Amino acid sequence: MTPEIREKLKSLPAKPGCYIMRDRKGTIIYVGKAISLRNRVKSYFRESSLRKASPKVRSMVHCVADIEFFTVRNEAEALLAESRLIKQYKPHFNILMRDDKRYLALRADPREPMPRITTCRIIRDDQALYFGPFPSDTVVRTVLDFTEKHFGLRKCKPIIPDEETYRHCINDVVRFCTAPCVHRITQEDYHRRFDEACAFLRGERLELIEEVRNDMEKAAQEKDFEKAAALRDTWFALKEMVKQRNRISSPPEIHIADAKAGLAQLQEIIGLPELPTLIEGFDISNLFGTHSVASMVVSVDGMPDARLYRRFRIKTVEGADDPRSIAEVVGRRYSRLLAEGKPLPKLVLIDGGITQLRAARARLAELGLSQLPSVGLAERFEEIVVDDGRPNILLPRDNSALQVLIRLRDEAHRFAITYHRRLRNRIIRESALDEIPGIGPARKIQLLQRFGSVSRIAKASVEELCEVSGINPLMAEAILRAVTPGGGNHRGAE
Repeated sequence: MTPEIREKLKSLPAKPGCYIMRDRKGTIIYVGKAISLRNRVKSYFRESSLRKASPKVRSMVHCVADIEFFTVRNEAEALLAESRLIKQYKPHFNILMRDDKRYLALRADPREPMPRITTCRIIRDDQALYFGPFPSDTVVRTVLDFTEKHFGLRKCKPIIPDEETYRHCINDVVRFCTAPCVHRITQEDYHRRFDEACAFLRGERLELIEEVRNDMEKAAQEKDFEKAAALRDTWFALKEMVKQRNRISSPPEIHIADAKAGLAQLQEIIGLPELPTLIEGFDISNLFGTHSVASMVVSVDGMPDARLYRRFRIKTVEGADDPRSIAEVVGRRYSRLLAEGKPLPKLVLIDGGITQLRAARARLAELGLSQLPSVGLAERFEEIVVDDGRPNILLPRDNSALQVLIRLRDEAHRFAITYHRRLRNRIIRESALDEIPGIGPARKIQLLQRFGSVSRIAKASVEELCEVSGINPLMAEAILRAVTPGGGNHRGAE
């Protein structure tokens, strides 16, 4: 245990929250939640606990070089924060949770002719309305049931239900559906009900919760205890939904406060002419040595703002050449801003060292933007790289100014990886390898990792293909037949 970790353990509060473990490079390797941060995190470093721990846990503890944490109000909020961080950073030692189920949310798409509200576990950027996610499936399903019944929304699945749909449905009787399928309500009136339902889910019709409570008390007074119990469950679920929605509607206050303080420190440390309220950060990544892409992420007032993110396919650079790729994407970004007369950022952050930073600054100079502040962030020691004759700036890991840059850099990594996954899946789907029996997704990825592209696979010999785990000579010949025009040239095959 390092002295730094020992000091961090002393400062842990006995409160619910999340903890983040990093290795010597600053990479997040594990995210966890706890009812008591003090008890949970300290337990990892006790000799008695380590002796009984699994090899995975022991390996993780030996890799930990730094620990961060933040507190929340209760265990439910900690669960949501933990899930969000794991999905965002995908830490190596969270593999067991990586494919765990996502929390349930509600989805409503007002663009549909007769919109309905459904449950979902993935929140997409598809212009639909989302409410949640919430850690309790029971709460979500109870709220959905109440909302559908109270506002008369349909539950059936057809995009446009008609009389044939109605023939097989009794929801107008048992669920109080307004039956737009048989024109018992006009489309305009149905949409008004749907809008009211969405307003309720946003927390704008809280008087309905009091109506449920009053109905519950009335049923109890009339000794209709079964109805009262059902209304009680609904009332509890609606109250819980409101509580959870309020708790997760914004990031923890500690991050916002740190960000504001970090911006002022950043201005002073780097020597910026203005407070860097708008920062744009760039990261370059490539897929199996090819298909280079760039991500541009943005922080506003020190906090990442996903609405302003951009993706780029590298067009002029072959292979993995980060400096030239940085120069291309920086040139494309800021030549466009200049042409459109849009405001420039207060600071440009480049993921990388002096080579990448100088490539970016050279391109900015060509555009007449030499005075646009720009720095790099070297991952090895999280040094702030400047190109003005000063040495790199090395700050304590918990420094608020450094945390502003690290948050943005980590977002750039995450955003680029998400783009890569999409490209990788498309490449695999479109690959000629799809047609070969016995070649599944895992083996396709192995082949592409080994050779880089289908065209390079086509130029390989049987012996070279057999170097890939699980590929035998018969399978190698089938691969060459599939990817080589004219049936394949089995070079090296006897």
